[in-house]
This record gives sequence, C-alpha cells and structure tokens, in this order.
Amino acid sequence: MDALRTVRDEVEELIRRSGLDPARDPVAVRAMVREAVADYDERALHGGLPFLGDVDTAAQALWDTVAGLGPLQRYLDDPEIEEIWINQPSRVFVARGGVAELTSTVLTRDEVRDLVERMLRSSGRRVDLSSPFVDATLPDGSRLHVVIPDITREDWLVNIRKFVVRADRLEDLVRLGTLTPAAARFLDASVAAGLNILVAGGTQAGKTTLLNCLAAAIPPRERVVTVEEVFELKIPLRDVASMQCRQPSLEGTGEVPLRRLVKEALRMRPSRIIVGEVRQAESLDLLIALNSGLPGMASLHANSAREAITKMCTLPLLAGENVSSRFVVPTVAGSIDLVVHVALERDGRRAVREILAIPGRTEGDVIEMADLFVTRGGALVRAEGFPPHEERYERAGIDVRRLLTQDLT
Repeated sequence: MDALRTVRDEVEELIRRSGLDPARDPVAVRAMVREAVADYDERALHGGLPFLGDVDTAAQALWDTVAGLGPLQRYLDDPEIEEIWINQPSRVFVARGGVAELTSTVLTRDEVRDLVERMLRSSGRRVDLSSPFVDATLPDGSRLHVVIPDITREDWLVNIRKFVVRADRLEDLVRLGTLTPAAARFLDASVAAGLNILVAGGTQAGKTTLLNCLAAAIPPRERVVTVEEVFELKIPLRDVASMQCRQPSLEGTGEVPLRRLVKEALRMRPSRIIVGEVRQAESLDLLIALNSGLPGMASLHANSAREAITKMCTLPLLAGENVSSRFVVPTVAGSIDLVVHVALERDGRRAVREILAIPGRTEGDVIEMADLFVTRGGALVRAEGFPPHEERYERAGIDVRRLLTQDLT
C-alpha cells in the first residue's frame, strides 16, 4: 500500500469518527488533512514507512480525494477546461478552448465507479442496469452524463460539461468574437421587443451560453420560467422560476418529462418561457405556448438555421398520430420569429454564423424565410432581410428598420 493511500485511509477514518462533512466543514477537514499528512511525514522519517514526497502536493491530492473528485478535481478547478470525459479508465480527455486533449490521468474501473457514485450522491439520481443512462447536475453547476455496460462495450462512459462562464451578456459575446456589434444590437432589440427566438447549433457550439446572454436582455420586470432536462441556464434576472426533469423511481414511477414541465410552466404566470433544449414531443407544447402570444426562447440541435426550422416542423409529429404537418408547418411559421445559428469553429472559437427571420408566411409545406445576417468571407455581415412584427419593436420604442439599415452593407 503506497503512502498516500495509507494517509487517505487514516483521514477517512478520522472523518467518520468526527462526523465532519467535507462539503459543510471544509476548514476543519482541511486542517485534519494537513495534520494527518504532517503526522505521517514525521513517522516516515523515524520508521520504515514509505515517504510521501512533497508534503503540500500530498495534502492537496488528499484533499481532492476526500472532499473533491480525486484525480479529476484539478481539471474541474482549471478555468480553461470546458469538458472532461472518460472513454476508458486509461483514457481521460479534456476540452480546452474547444480543442480535445488526452490527459496523463490513469484510473481504475473501481475508481471510475466510485467517482460516479460520489458525483450522483448530491443529485439524488442513480445509474444501474434498469436505468443505464443518467443526467445530473453537480454542486458547482457542471452537467454530468453517464452510460454504463451493457449499453457500452466494457467501460463506463462519463462526461462532465463544466459551466464555464465567459459571457453573461450579448456585449460579452461581442468581446469574445462570437457576435458582431451590429448583430448584438439587433438581438438585444429583438429580445426587448418580445420576439420568439430559436438558438440552433451543434454540440458544444455555445447554445446555452448564447441563450443565457439573450435572456439577460429581457426587461427586468418580466417573470421568466425556465424548463430543462437538468439545470444549466443561469439567468441574471430577479424573477426567475426554474424547473428540471425527474427520472423514474426504482418502481418505474414518478418520472417528470420535459413535456409535462412545459405545460406546468404555463400555469406559473410567465411573461416569458425558456426551454433549455427541445428534443422531442415537447416541441409541440412549446409551439402552442408561443402561438398563444407568450414570448419565449429555446435551443435546438441543428446544422443551420434553415435545418432548425425543418426540425421544428418534424419534432411535433412525435407527439401523436393525430398531429399532422398541415397543423405544424403554419404553427411553426406563426410561432418562431428568429433563428440564431451558432457553431464551434475548428480553432475552438464559437461564432454566430447566421440570423434568420421567419415572416410568418407559408406556401404549401414551405415556410418563407429571410436572411438578416449571414457569414461571408468568414465574417458575419448584414443581409437584406427584415424581421417580422415591426409593431412589437415600435411598442418597445425601437425603430428596427433604422437600426438594421445603418448596418446594411
């Protein structure tokens, strides 16, 4: 047994006896760790025990083990790392600046299982043969996703998507190069006017961050209700009610799907509704809510703004055989006003590639669309289109045509 494991066993026994909780009593537990390391180091000098090496390094590693996530804790503490994932115990990856890196961390299968159990402890969620997938939120706001065998080939697959706050408002996205000043001014005005906005993009493109920044432009007196699979949105407004889904119990009961939450949100006197990510039949309930005059936003996986609209015309059909495209297509045209497509570039930079307007008209099963901003020569530039509902901008005191015309190139 190596030196660090010996001290870890001693500290864990001391914590059990003292009844301390590392999460609630960090100062006392840190002091206990330092004392245990110093005591072991002293015994190693006078006896036949293996040496710890650098005492400070050993104390930090021990603290990470008893109070954090062991070998993964340094990646969680690194503000430059956005995501951590485990393909095999010997293959631990991180994403830094949008670029994947294979780390030198090597775990055992037991360590991976122990880390997952520790991460799920605070969420109240579980993963087992009857429920081989799990989504959960860690105490720091990071999102955890786990898949176990026999869904996977041999090893547990673990993803931790950190909530790295680099942008809180649209002007922060301008500073980061995600948006141009002209596009940011337009989106800010569109949110203030109450237009319905769909944020589209691929995995890790920055959809949640963009949705947060758009939500920050909502007038402060409005009440916002958010619904998500797991909590990710952090909206800087005073009146925000947030709900997340719930997995079924061991008996298979008690599940609360996203579709139920969308319906419940409408009973909570919302001024706006925000759906963290639309994936399935809940898209129908969202469209019905938006079509009733309630402003809202949502995100969606799609490769372009036009594909996002096509997907929104398809997903509601999952709600049942009685839902037809003859109902869905005009409802989408009348419910969605703007689509913002954001992408993860090869250099790791997130960038808005296009902003599309939906005037509300259809021809058969084809929805009319107008380009507001498009990417040309690698830059987001103003196109010739104009957004719908100019009267909403006027009520908000905004001359949207003047706003867009001064940026027309």
